[in-house]
Amino acid sequence: MKTIRMFEDRLHEDFKTGNVPGFAHLYAGQEATAVGICSHLTDQDQIASTHRGHGHCIAKGVGVVAMMKEIYGRQGGICNGKGGSMHIADLKKGMLGANGILGAGAPLACGAALADKLAGQGHVAIVFGGDGGVNEGAVLESMNLASVWKLPLMFVVEQNGYAQSTPQQRTTSVSSYEDRAKGFGMPAATVDGLDFFAVYKTAGALIQKMREGHGPVLLECRTVRFYGHFEGDDQVYRPAGEVDDARKNHDCLKLFAESARNMGISQAELDRIDHEVAELIDRAVQESLKAPHPALSELHDGVYVSY
Repeated sequence: MKTIRMFEDRLHEDFKTGNVPGFAHLYAGQEATAVGICSHLTDQDQIASTHRGHGHCIAKGVGVVAMMKEIYGRQGGICNGKGGSMHIADLKKGMLGANGILGAGAPLACGAALADKLAGQGHVAIVFGGDGGVNEGAVLESMNLASVWKLPLMFVVEQNGYAQSTPQQRTTSVSSYEDRAKGFGMPAATVDGLDFFAVYKTAGALIQKMREGHGPVLLECRTVRFYGHFEGDDQVYRPAGEVDDARKNHDCLKLFAESARNMGISQAELDRIDHEVAELIDRAVQESLKAPHPALSELHDGVYVSY
């Protein structure tokens, strides 16, 4: 969780320098959801992400240095610097990719879940989405298909209150996405997405059910987004003081640290983690700045598949 937060906070600052090409959509504030869910997964379990995918990637085990190089558009990036923030993927880690097309991860995850079911080895697939993506037709069709075929697929709705800049209540006819799942005969649960332990426990139980062949589920995680929809978004659509209140009173890392201390984990141990992560993030940035850009001769490499 701390790695995701420092990764995103550093990008927020470095984006202002002009060294980061393209768009960036930061995940800060939602860390407990990605980590609470992905902690139950192996490299053989597969996830499909969104345009706001850095947190999912890190939680799934994608290399931080290679991710940073990719975002900076440099050689050595996870896609050799040619994909950028919204196209980070690492199939060896079961990360099918971030995705700049709203809701497009759901049908991909259906394919992964179908492969998992046919293999019969108990692997599962997860697709993450937000308030906007969950209203896309491709997502609803995927929910229906997953239910009909009883696929081991979890639909995770990260309910941060906004579909880009529009409040959730203005775009969705139900107050709970559990109601949406019921329309497809799909079990569902809602959890405090800021509470790592609540996410971990609930997600763990649902994932185990999927591994046992009980079909798809939906998990709604109610969380917050600290930054704008994208870097450069001035967030004039959010009420005054909302972000400050979220950072002060609804920060999943602060809540985790408090729980950890109550469980006997020392502040010194938490500080050690902070120090190690800070060094990692700084190294990732420095290596990215030193790495060359992709060669012009590679322009068409990886664009088309030859069968």
